[in-house]
Amino acid sequence: MEVHQLCTRYAARLQFHGWHHVNFVRTKAARFAVLNGAEVSVVETAALVHDVNYLVRRNSAAAAGSNLRLSILARAGVPAHVAGWIDRIVDEAEMATRGRDISLEAQALSDADTLFKALPVTPVVLAHKYLEENGIGLRELANKICGEQQSVHDEGFYFYNPEAAAQYAHWATANLQLWQCIRESLDDADVSALLDTVNTVAG
Repeated sequence: MEVHQLCTRYAARLQFHGWHHVNFVRTKAARFAVLNGAEVSVVETAALVHDVNYLVRRNSAAAAGSNLRLSILARAGVPAHVAGWIDRIVDEAEMATRGRDISLEAQALSDADTLFKALPVTPVVLAHKYLEENGIGLRELANKICGEQQSVHDEGFYFYNPEAAAQYAHWATANLQLWQCIRESLDDADVSALLDTVNTVAG
């Protein structure tokens, strides 16, 4: 499996979006696809290639990985029209730009990827890996999370699948509240001084 090989080869670069992330999203996306009637094999394949953009350019949108994604799919023997469909699903499911009325396949992929973001363990175990992988600071990450996720949460389609929403929505709410608090705390001069000291010692 080429994606697994790439994730293994570039594991040091893909600290957040490595195989642990890809495999989790693939597993959950397949389950959500069964629940919502999407094409399961297409959703699973989309999940495998949905984050290859991070191999192309750090901190990039899904569209940046389109050429690599299509090349991987072609080498795997996926017909061109199906590969194009998968590429569109990946773009459609992206958190920053997704809408309320996306395809069932994109909904399944989005719910799985969104769940990974909302997991209670993600900010504790993986947030610092995202910072390192993408070369950004804590404030930029907090602004990204709140800016991209708060509106879809407030508008009621953070999760598309009702069962996913029923099971995981409280995690999403708590996660967004945490990142709002982080963003607020960074405006406190004493917190900034604390972080400067921590970063100096760590450096």
